[in-house]
Amino acid sequence: MSSIVISGDTSGSITLAAPAVAGTNTLTLPAQIATLSFNGPAFSAYLSSNQSIGSGSLAKMQCNTEEFDTNNNYDNSTNYRFTPTVAGYYQVSGGAELRYTSGSLSSFICIYKNGSAFKFGSNTMNTNVYQQVTVSALIYLNGSTDYVEMYAQQNSGGSANIGGNQNTSYFQAAMVRAA
Repeated sequence: MSSIVISGDTSGSITLAAPAVAGTNTLTLPAQIATLSFNGPAFSAYLSSNQSIGSGSLAKMQCNTEEFDTNNNYDNSTNYRFTPTVAGYYQVSGGAELRYTSGSLSSFICIYKNGSAFKFGSNTMNTNVYQQVTVSALIYLNGSTDYVEMYAQQNSGGSANIGGNQNTSYFQAAMVRAA
């Protein structure tokens, strides 16, 4: 019968060795300083009713309804921001359905990191009444002070709405790898 041998040494390394069949098969795991996390923070929230935004300036999307928030790191009532407590790399994405009545519209959405524009999403100009814009980025967050927010802007010359819709106006993030 074959066996698997697990052994460690004073460096903190652990070696996992399978029995030799046609050679030696060894998997060596180095000592790890950081905590590995396979179940990191994640959230998904959406805008539950229309949010009016003026023309020409960025407005924070007030995604106030959580679909889930695995570690209570998303503020859905005051700052509308995600502040994870685990350092790592996060996939952050969002969408906004811009609604206006006439004319043409250019619009975009932007992920803000720590209060500054960080990654911009789609920027289109058309004459449709509804326009969908999206953004997605892989972002390092330090697990203590870093936070992300979602902003939208439209340039129609008048007011427009971000449509309150679970399917089209959303903000979400999930940890994909620990630091």
